[in-house]
Amino acid sequence: MGKRQSKPEPKWTDVKAKLASFDRVELLSLVQDLYAAYKDNQTFLHTRFGLGEDVLGTYKETIKRWLWPDIFRRQDTTSVAKAKQAVADYKKAVGDPIGLAELMVFFCEQGVGFCNDVGNDDEVYLGSLVRMFGQALKLAKTLPDSSQGGLINRLDRVRGIGHNLGYVGEDMDIIFAKYTEGEE
Repeated sequence: MGKRQSKPEPKWTDVKAKLASFDRVELLSLVQDLYAAYKDNQTFLHTRFGLGEDVLGTYKETIKRWLWPDIFRRQDTTSVAKAKQAVADYKKAVGDPIGLAELMVFFCEQGVGFCNDVGNDDEVYLGSLVRMFGQALKLAKTLPDSSQGGLINRLDRVRGIGHNLGYVGEDMDIIFAKYTEGEE
């Protein structure tokens, strides 16, 4: 008996080839179906096209939910991965460096705030917080001066709170010095 040939997994090139045969109406219909199918698709399209008053709001809500859960609403778990995914999703949707830096700084603020208020010694959580702090500071330093100052001041406040969290503050001090040396 011969072996059954398995079909390879479809790839973007396969989808792209199919889309090439669509006319405008079919393509709009497909996008409408995707829009209706998942809230994440709606968020992506709203962000990509700059629709709505607060493009960052949905991403901030996700970050806050997963880094600083509301125990009164029966949110009893944290998820750094889901919070980081919100940042990555924004980057894919539009990639605006100022918006991305804002989300990264917000991530850090939520993380240290939760740890400081509630107490959290989860090494994965704390390690991710320190790494995001470094990424946020690095990105902020590439922005125009008009955007840079406020973000760096907020990260400095995060660093200050980080001192209440043991090694987190020390690690943030090292990162902060690396990117701000000679500015004061």
